[in-house]
Amino acid sequence: MRILLTGATGYIAQRLLPVLLEQGHQVVCVVRDLSRFDLGKFQHTDSLSAIEADLLDKGAGQKLPAEIDIAFYLVHSMNVSGKFESLEEEVAQNFVKYVNKSTIKQVIYLGGITNADILSRHLNSRNNVEKILSTANKPLTTLRAGIIVGSGSSSFEIIRDLVEKLPVMITPKWLKTRTQPIAVKNVIEFLTAVMSDEYCYGKSFDIYGPDILTYKQMLLSFAEVRKLKRTIITLPVMTPRLSSYWLYFVTSTSYTLAQNLVDSMKVDVVARENSLSQRYHIHLLSYKEAISIAFDRIEQNLVLSTWKDALGPARERLSNAKLIQVPKYGVFNDKKCRKTANQEQALERIFSIGGFTGWYYANWLWEFRGLLDKLFGGVGLKRGRKNQVQLNVGDPVDFWRVIYSSRKERRLLLYAEMKLPGEAWLEFRIQDGMVRQTATFRPHGLAGRLYWYAVLPFHYFIFNGMIKKIAG
Repeated sequence: MRILLTGATGYIAQRLLPVLLEQGHQVVCVVRDLSRFDLGKFQHTDSLSAIEADLLDKGAGQKLPAEIDIAFYLVHSMNVSGKFESLEEEVAQNFVKYVNKSTIKQVIYLGGITNADILSRHLNSRNNVEKILSTANKPLTTLRAGIIVGSGSSSFEIIRDLVEKLPVMITPKWLKTRTQPIAVKNVIEFLTAVMSDEYCYGKSFDIYGPDILTYKQMLLSFAEVRKLKRTIITLPVMTPRLSSYWLYFVTSTSYTLAQNLVDSMKVDVVARENSLSQRYHIHLLSYKEAISIAFDRIEQNLVLSTWKDALGPARERLSNAKLIQVPKYGVFNDKKCRKTANQEQALERIFSIGGFTGWYYANWLWEFRGLLDKLFGGVGLKRGRKNQVQLNVGDPVDFWRVIYSSRKERRLLLYAEMKLPGEAWLEFRIQDGMVRQTATFRPHGLAGRLYWYAVLPFHYFIFNGMIKKIAG
């Protein structure tokens, strides 16, 4: 079958795509920035193609192929500040116009469980998108999920941050809210199982794991799997805003996502039972099993996608193709060059930078800069990296984003996603036995220039120390 996959750089789509290819389907991926989508990292690339289209544009449907059998709608905007509801509504309406003119036989949408009387903004928007998609003249199958547990999922990473960093947690009362988590493996199994099954046409189903847990039970169960002893104290006085700030500063989440998560966590997300798992013979993994599988993948460096792969608001309209062209004029540079006796070792150090490895010199200063970034509403240093040995275009590295990555060319280019009065690039190259390290900063106005001169003394020590360690 010929399948259209929207949201192709997102968390679920990156897990679904290899499965669809292994099953022998022709897959057309829709991406907003083609330069961020690396076709080469997938097998069966002869069955894979990608189209650059922004579904927010009313004419985007004209770029998409008319001859498609099944379309997966996996577009979400939970990490976007402001009125994400209106964005999701507009994208869904544009997609319906495309569907109506295509040969699509089935649209499959991954929504959220919406069985509570009062819904959060996030769940209400998911429900609204489902209603819009159902107006198309092609059958819609909706799978509604609650918390998705898997290596790199936002829920998993937030719970991991809380449990591993805090022996004692002072938490808000919403930790008593119930939810029914599902393993990401099961989500992918359901998404592929309902394809072309006419029984599912025009219907919606809740998909869920076997455990109904409170958020407190989820935290304690996570601690049990990790063999950690944790104490949780809930207070009725923590407001949603305080709770959002608490999540934002303790975990790697953005403040926008923290707000939306807290809003959703006030609502019970418990599924309506159905026989879908029996129909497709899907073994539902328990919450603890899902956690164990997630850590197996982390330890083996097999994490395919993370929620952090999504761009921050400041990068939403900037393409990699433009950012690869590092500006030469109107910028400040810090250039360092050092001879290396072992180019291969130096290359390994470059491609291992950030995350658990750190930045090779004065890591406490990097951590302090990350804390300042958090205080000003930035992404901070806690995002880390999803793979400790590989870096692909689009991967996050702490508060940087990989713009260009080539071991063959011995080049790595990073773009800053921290809060700055300007734009910043950090580039590493190895040429003729020399490690070349270049920091480029394009200031925005007087504030940008003052910022550069203020951090110049720190740059002298940090960048000198860093290239010395990389060169060995």
